[in-house]
Amino acid sequence: MKIKVCGMKYTENIQAVADLNPDYLGFIFYEKSPRYAVHDLNAMQLSTISGNIQKVGIFVNEEFNAIKQICREFQITTVQLHGDESPELCEKLENAGYAVVKAFGINENFDFGNLQVYVDCCDFFLFDTKTSEYGGSGKKFKWDLLNRYHLKLPFFISGGISLDDLDEIKKIKSEYLYAIDVNSRFEIEAGLKDVTMINLFIKRIRDEF
Repeated sequence: MKIKVCGMKYTENIQAVADLNPDYLGFIFYEKSPRYAVHDLNAMQLSTISGNIQKVGIFVNEEFNAIKQICREFQITTVQLHGDESPELCEKLENAGYAVVKAFGINENFDFGNLQVYVDCCDFFLFDTKTSEYGGSGKKFKWDLLNRYHLKLPFFISGGISLDDLDEIKKIKSEYLYAIDVNSRFEIEAGLKDVTMINLFIKRIRDEF
């Protein structure tokens, strides 16, 4: 099971979490987010992070050229799209050499069949809780809804996940569950992660999954 720690902002905190060796670190480039990172990130420091850790840029309805510029500045290799982005944009980003994660908000009315058009132009899906915002709500969706998932593309699960949820996550039956994405439940404040909690989480995932 892969581990993604999202919503990172601050130099020392980023390094402390990176030292725990998660699989992915996520940086939010959406101005309306309290974890908007562009003004706090140090591009030079990010370049020293282990190459085993994939750096993920999170965008919401951003233009292709703006995504490329930010990714180039901060050496981002994976792009996560959290808005209403088209399959055409996903394909364009894939052709430009990025791994693409397309995020979707899930509720009881969600139709996984609508994702078929994204299968050939994305590397992963990410399933979060459906809200009026674009993620970051800290709320869970009903994970048994994932039993409806029938496409052959691996996915991340997100949305208010804490240390207390791991036993429930184990009950998810899909063979395509690829990664667990954590954020707000492991924070001291927006963008500042509790390194001790993250360390416990990573150890439990690697011991139990």
